[in-house]
Amino acid sequence: MSTPYPFSALVGQEELRLALLLNAVSPAIGGVLVRGEKGTAKSTAVRALTTLLPRVAVIPGCRFSCDPAAPDPGCPDGPHDPAVEGTARPARMVELPVGASEDRLVGALDIERALAEGVKAFEPGLLAAAHRGILYVDEVNLLHDHLVDLLLDAAAMGASYVEREGVSVRHAARFLLVGTMNPEEGELRPQLLDRFGLTVEVAASRETDERVEVVRRRLAYDADPAGFAAKWAAQEADVRRRVLAAQSLLPEVRLGDSALRQIAATCAAFEVDGMRADIVMARTATALAAWAGRTVVLAEDVRQAALLALPHRRRRNPFDAPGLDEDKLDETLERERGEGGDDPDPDPDGGPEGPQDPDDGGGPPRRSPGDAPEAGSGQGPAPDSGGAEPSPAAAGGAQDTQPPAAAAQPYKTRPLTVPGLGEGAAGRRSRARTAHGRTTGARRPEGALGRLHLAATIQAAAPHQRARGREGRGLVIREDDLRQAVREGREGNLVLFVVDASGSMAARQRMGAVKGAVLSLLLDAYQRRDKVGLITFRGSGAELALPPTSSVDTGAARLEKLPTGGRTPLAAGLLKAHEVLRIERLRDASRRPLLVVVTDGRATGGREPVALAARAARLLAASGTAAVVVDCESGPVRLGLAGALAQELAGLAVTLGELRADSVSALVKDVRRAA
Repeated sequence: MSTPYPFSALVGQEELRLALLLNAVSPAIGGVLVRGEKGTAKSTAVRALTTLLPRVAVIPGCRFSCDPAAPDPGCPDGPHDPAVEGTARPARMVELPVGASEDRLVGALDIERALAEGVKAFEPGLLAAAHRGILYVDEVNLLHDHLVDLLLDAAAMGASYVEREGVSVRHAARFLLVGTMNPEEGELRPQLLDRFGLTVEVAASRETDERVEVVRRRLAYDADPAGFAAKWAAQEADVRRRVLAAQSLLPEVRLGDSALRQIAATCAAFEVDGMRADIVMARTATALAAWAGRTVVLAEDVRQAALLALPHRRRRNPFDAPGLDEDKLDETLERERGEGGDDPDPDPDGGPEGPQDPDDGGGPPRRSPGDAPEAGSGQGPAPDSGGAEPSPAAAGGAQDTQPPAAAAQPYKTRPLTVPGLGEGAAGRRSRARTAHGRTTGARRPEGALGRLHLAATIQAAAPHQRARGREGRGLVIREDDLRQAVREGREGNLVLFVVDASGSMAARQRMGAVKGAVLSLLLDAYQRRDKVGLITFRGSGAELALPPTSSVDTGAARLEKLPTGGRTPLAAGLLKAHEVLRIERLRDASRRPLLVVVTDGRATGGREPVALAARAARLLAASGTAAVVVDCESGPVRLGLAGALAQELAGLAVTLGELRADSVSALVKDVRRAA
């Protein structure tokens, strides 16, 4: 087993380390979600935390890590003999891969044995392995929604339930949940964000000295991991002792009425939904006091708890920037304190006793000029995905460019789907064969059995019972009798926007309405778990403003800065779309595309622009790309060019007004059907 990087050797990232340590002190806080760019020591910090957790006493042979002092009465490996002496082992850190199956996460039941022998043969999953340890999910935002639901439900209830065709198994699953994510790759749904106790934003330092220290420590660790860890052994032992001391002190910490009022007032002032935020803040403030060695919660503990527990709970849609107004927070706390309470005098230094410098043996360091923000790669900031803004030259000259128009208020759009039945990643847009959804039939399993179709299995086995010598009530089930359920649900698609930013679209009121429509479609794509891409065309060419990504808020940011002006190279935009979709099919052939062209249909510039655009549209139609043309033409005289483009694309044309879900005119869901 490789030597983990010492937690005390991490430099910078105070909030990240504090949030992890607070969860080690009080796992009831509910875990940590770490958001940030790649190369910022997110994974390194989580793995390093494992060495600070106390050893765990377990019952020998129990696959579910039962505590000898209080074994789980419902343990599948139980009942346990109370006379058996426990053994101690280090706390585990279990990693959940992004591509894990449901059975890998929660465990698998042997349905064949359950039917034939009447026994519950259960193979534990990762939730059982993580019991009384850490469950680490890297790129949690890329997990399928149903896996995230199962994961967070188990974290909230402290137990995992596995049910297959009436056979049920339950086991304890209490763990410290840590998820990491890069927001550029997409966001979690707000209701799932709320299930994480704390959140931390991390970023690489831009200070040269700090980055130098990152590289120096990382190179030293890579050259001699054991030797590097030995140099930090004393600091690691001190932090471990401090965690144990805080755990022991935690039951004695008093959360007074004044602190409770400050917590409630803060959650009300920031309009967070539900009561989970209040409870998490109370637990976090209590853990902060214990970490500082106090038995009374101060206002400074409440303030720090709010900074860790509230930012992600205020995010109601993907375009809301995470964060907290600290001035508003201070005003709320001061107002509640001023109304009279039992809070003692605050720390004159203006904050709870935080982690000390590792050289003093007290834990993670305070920020200083010599500290660096991470002990991972030490790489520089990631380039902004999606490419640069279109240059004036590519856009047809700076003299044609107008300042970006503000987008109109987004609205709920009517559903647009790809026709047919797909097999892409689970989502909420188009019909597809999925692992979850309504059962539409049965088939023989290909490889490992997934969801059993019980009725079809019994029907296949029933005619052979006499020949197989059946005796008693149990069925004689053989492997070739097994049938797997065929389910139909919804998939996520690749929604590629091709937006006309030429001079014919440049009227500010008109472009604002166009941006509002695209913003509305982006919001719809976020809710339906799609990937999105953005192509713009104007002047003399087309620009891939946003390569296909799950981060719809990045698409919204690109859209906001979109300049307009110049000629209308419609053919260039369509050809660029064809090239992008060709590459994406090679990367992910199962994710079906939906092309959304936002234009008034005019084509200018170059030779035979209209004919070139028609040929490019027919090329897309021949590739089987489902398409929608959002007709932005306005005014009393309409040429119907967008409708003609939709016919060439073998797609659907809708006006901006028809795009609204509350519009009077009906929108046909099949995007290949003519309007």
